[in-house]
Amino acid sequence: MVSIPENLMKDQFAIKTVGIELMEAQAGKARARLKLEEKHLNGLGIVQGGAVFTLADFALAAASNYDGPAVSIHANISYFKAVSSGILYATATEESRTTRLGTYLIRVTNEADELLALMQATVYRK
Repeated sequence: MVSIPENLMKDQFAIKTVGIELMEAQAGKARARLKLEEKHLNGLGIVQGGAVFTLADFALAAASNYDGPAVSIHANISYFKAVSSGILYATATEESRTTRLGTYLIRVTNEADELLALMQATVYRK
C-alpha cells in the first residue's frame, strides 16, 4: 500500500467500511482497488453500484487532493458490466486543470482489464 495523503486518511468510510486500498497516488493520477466480498453485493448477487461509485470517487480524491484540497462539484458514472467476484480497480487521470477546476476520467476495471464503469468528474480546488 502506498502512502495515503493525510486528508484522505480521514475517509474511514472508503478505507475501513468499504475496504478500498490505494495502490498509487500522485498529483493528477491515482489507482485504487477493491477486493469484492459478500458485503459489496446487492440483492441480485452483483456488485452494488454504490460500491463501484465509492471506489471511483476515492481514486478521484487521491488524484485531485494529492497536492492540495479539492472537492467534487460534479460526477457522472456509467455502468457497463456487472460482476459478483474478484478485484476491481479504479484509475483516475487528470484530463484538464485550471487554477480552480480539475476534470478527471476514472476507469473502473476488473482483473481481466474489462471496462466495468466510467466516471467523469470535476473538482473545485480550494
